[in-house]
Amino acid sequence: MRYYIIAGERSGDLHGSNLVKAIKKLDAKAIFRGFGGEYLQNAGVELFVHYAKFAVMGFAEILLSIIKISRYIRKCRNDILAYKPDVVILIDYAGFNQQIARFCKKKNIKVFYYITPKVWAWNQSRAHQLKANVDRMFVVLPFEKDFYKKFNLDVDYVGNPVLDAVKAHQPDKNFLSKTNLKSTTPIIALLPGSRKQELLRIIPVMREVITKFPELQFAVATVNNLKKNLYSPLSEFNNVRLVEEDTYNLLLNAHAAIVTSGTATLETALFKVPQIVVYKTTRLSYAFVKMVIKVRFISLVNLIADREIIKELIQDDANLENISNELNAIITDGSYRNKILKDYDTIFELLDTGSASENAARLMVNYLHTPHKAVFAS
Repeated sequence: MRYYIIAGERSGDLHGSNLVKAIKKLDAKAIFRGFGGEYLQNAGVELFVHYAKFAVMGFAEILLSIIKISRYIRKCRNDILAYKPDVVILIDYAGFNQQIARFCKKKNIKVFYYITPKVWAWNQSRAHQLKANVDRMFVVLPFEKDFYKKFNLDVDYVGNPVLDAVKAHQPDKNFLSKTNLKSTTPIIALLPGSRKQELLRIIPVMREVITKFPELQFAVATVNNLKKNLYSPLSEFNNVRLVEEDTYNLLLNAHAAIVTSGTATLETALFKVPQIVVYKTTRLSYAFVKMVIKVRFISLVNLIADREIIKELIQDDANLENISNELNAIITDGSYRNKILKDYDTIFELLDTGSASENAARLMVNYLHTPHKAVFAS
């Protein structure tokens, strides 16, 4: 089978790579091409374009980059037609991938969507578009299956790939010595995100927090697809270490964390690190989100639990005073800290349904080889 896979950001690249590995175990003749990053490439995908060339975030940023994105959508369409895949597998990255799904539908190319768009969060009518353009959807959050039922859409819940990645992680016993971190002083992990726009807005706040807590040691999770100078406002402190491409080992050794909203909030919870979720965007983007958002929370942890487990500090609330107060509570209040950790156990149990990558791969290969058994969207 010929597979074309599209991941437009870092987390999708990681989870897509695990899906590719799982598919290869079931389909010995599988070959892959598509859009992605190092993870997909290392898994054996022939990259047409690296996602770093077209990844943007935020509504205002997307508007400014619409010409650039449109150009890559055209490139993607042409490449799909030339490649002639048996199926196109889309991973998250809603704005880009939904346009590709619409195109593939017109060309009668089968489409699978793994880690589907968060249509439950805003503009829920987009579920109708997914139903019209996608053949099968493989969801990774427990509540999504019931959500799509409201649109008469039967989707496959396969478990969560973040839990797969956490379970598969092999700890590095030499992590502390490699990073010059001390085991005798609490380590506060700073996860500012994996996109430039995230760092530009949240790193100044993290700098203020570091200044207020000189007795603690901070470790910043950095990524190699961003320029190092973005982290320079933090690296000048003696109690700060930059940890490149090793977030999981950092979380294994962290006492607490300050995390930009996203997949990292769930990863932090699964490593059982009490955290504060912070998020800042442009005022235009935030004003738009406030008008259309349909959910009470922004972190995956609170969304899965359907209640507040961890504190979310958004936009103007993501300030030094609020973050400092919450960090103090996490560090010094034993009962508060233990409650967070106990609630994390509930999240783990909800997601622990076996390997999401293997579950999705098995279903995908089965649908492709026995299409008459699949009830595709129409």
